[in-house]
Amino acid sequence: MAVTDFAGCIAVVTGGGTGMGRELVRQLTAAGAHVAACDLNTDELARTAEMAASGSSGVRITTHQCDVTDADAVTAFAAEVAASHDTDHINLLFNNAGVGGGGSFVIDDQRAAWDKTFEVCWNGVLNCARAFMDMLVRSEAGAMVNTSSINGFWATVGPGLPHTSYCAAKFAVKGFTEALQVDLALHAPHVSAHVVMPGHIGTSIALNSFSAHGVDIPLIRKNMAARGVDLDAFSDEQVEAMLNDRNTRFRDDAPTSAGQAAEIILTDVLAGRWRILVGDDAYAIDQAVRNDPEDAYTEAFIERLRDQGHLQVLGR
Repeated sequence: MAVTDFAGCIAVVTGGGTGMGRELVRQLTAAGAHVAACDLNTDELARTAEMAASGSSGVRITTHQCDVTDADAVTAFAAEVAASHDTDHINLLFNNAGVGGGGSFVIDDQRAAWDKTFEVCWNGVLNCARAFMDMLVRSEAGAMVNTSSINGFWATVGPGLPHTSYCAAKFAVKGFTEALQVDLALHAPHVSAHVVMPGHIGTSIALNSFSAHGVDIPLIRKNMAARGVDLDAFSDEQVEAMLNDRNTRFRDDAPTSAGQAAEIILTDVLAGRWRILVGDDAYAIDQAVRNDPEDAYTEAFIERLRDQGHLQVLGR
């Protein structure tokens, strides 16, 4: 038995403070679902709850501060959900929390950011899957929806810019969710697993990544110099301002909004699709990688995608 209607369901959404998480909360509650949302940023999470409450009625919305990289905190979060919603089960788990960063595995001074990124993007999914699995199994119909990325099948954001931690974590999320297809079919056939692979979505992930890792100006200068960009003429304040401007444009100029992304995800979950691509760019890149995997990490490959109107955020 699959989830075919959100009305009356109990949903858990991680990373519910901004972006796709916020929009998932809003659209789920508008569809009649009760929602427990978590985030580290309680101010943004409260704003999400306020927005969701104004667009729905007769549903319960609870907010929880939780660091998804902390297994004990996630276990406590699951207990809070059970108590605040007076339930022994949930119907939907959206493992949406994520952060960027940690580009190079080779360079020692990026290891801390590498580990932090991997912990959020992969361990966060694993911790929540473990903590909530029994509650999903106790439902009459359940779904686990794990957010991977186009970087879960294409491990780059362009030549000259390593992105190993985020990509490795998103590959892990995709592989885990695919493996669950057989595992759940054998042991809990009423629970489905869905992997979400968004392209460029208008969220604050780039801005939030700097909040999570801090702004390391010397490292930024070093990375840009390696790409042939000399920032010596700019002050630290100017460099930080340029980065904030770029990350703001990443959010505001995206081809797919967070609201559109959430609508696609929820529609595909109800339709029973386990592999959910989000955005025209996601479909184009998926097809391009399948057509020419040996060429997928060359500049010529990226130029072909740019000529189709994709990856404009990377510049030329």
